[in-house]
Amino acid sequence: MRFLGVIPARYGSTRLPAKPLLNISGRPLLEWVIRGAQQSEKLTELIVATDHGEIAALAEKLGVQAIMTASELPSGSDRVWAAAQERDADVILNIQGDEPLLQGKWIDQLIEPFFSEPDLKMATIAHAIHPSELNELSVVKVILNQNSEGIYFSRHAIPYTRQTFEESPHLCLKHIGLYAYKKAFLKKFCQTAPTALERAESLEQLRAIYLGEKIKVMPIDALSIGVDTPDDVKAVSKILVGKI
Repeated sequence: MRFLGVIPARYGSTRLPAKPLLNISGRPLLEWVIRGAQQSEKLTELIVATDHGEIAALAEKLGVQAIMTASELPSGSDRVWAAAQERDADVILNIQGDEPLLQGKWIDQLIEPFFSEPDLKMATIAHAIHPSELNELSVVKVILNQNSEGIYFSRHAIPYTRQTFEESPHLCLKHIGLYAYKKAFLKKFCQTAPTALERAESLEQLRAIYLGEKIKVMPIDALSIGVDTPDDVKAVSKILVGKI
């Protein structure tokens, strides 16, 4: 099978303008993501989908082809599909451009179930959540069924429980925005308008659950912090400063 990795990197951002070019520990945010993705042993190809020339130039400088896409696309997955729909791939990965702690082995773990589960259409990753993150709306939570499939994703603490975190520490995981789609399902996903559920939580993966699709959730054992706020920049900078 051919696995195409696409990093959507939109220039505009409400909280962090020009976020892909934001300097974090001496390198642009997008560079950290590209370098992490390039460590994957299973990706067949890696490209960047962007709407801005400076981002495209950075990608090309790092040896990654950049595909220009429209600025007004409604989600990262729509940008991924716009860049990937004409390319030869069985599985298309949406590698979020704001995950500077990305490791290539996370991508390989995400790809792995597509070899053993031929009917699988979508997968993502998650890791253990810290109790301080349970009520953070910027942290997405996921609860799983016995087959490691996502039952629901939310920005709120889920599920409701009368127990303390220490009494039930594994009821939910912290979701990381890295997705893999069978190409035909990504087409269906992007041809479906955003649903009311998705708009309510501002979480595009809920569109797949609304469509009745199962989402395999692969656990990773490393920390990830997506960059959405200035505080996130400070947090990841402390971690990345030792990796230069």
